[in-house]
Amino acid sequence: MAKHHPELSLLFHALADPTRRAILSRLAEGPARVTDLSEPTGLRLPTVMRHISVLEEAGLIATAKDGRVRTCAIVPQSLEPVRTWLDEQRARWEARLDRLEAFAMKAMKERTE
Repeated sequence: MAKHHPELSLLFHALADPTRRAILSRLAEGPARVTDLSEPTGLRLPTVMRHISVLEEAGLIATAKDGRVRTCAIVPQSLEPVRTWLDEQRARWEARLDRLEAFAMKAMKERTE
């Protein structure tokens, strides 16, 4: 059985929403205020705050409050469990495809003999 990563569910849940992915893309350029993050979405501030809460709970972003201004910043290393899991899946499927190719080549060779 594959290794179980409890944080993967939180990470994939956070990444599943296009608004949250857009917020992460914007934060990849640098930290931003919540109001700046909400403008391009067309969503009301409380809705954007819920998205930010999901991202923060998953560890993808960190927020800081200075007076009345809340600023968000991406936490790039938080994606490492996702990258590791995807790399493991890719390796598993590449191995399966290699075995399938070897089987098909062997079957074709046996047919021509």
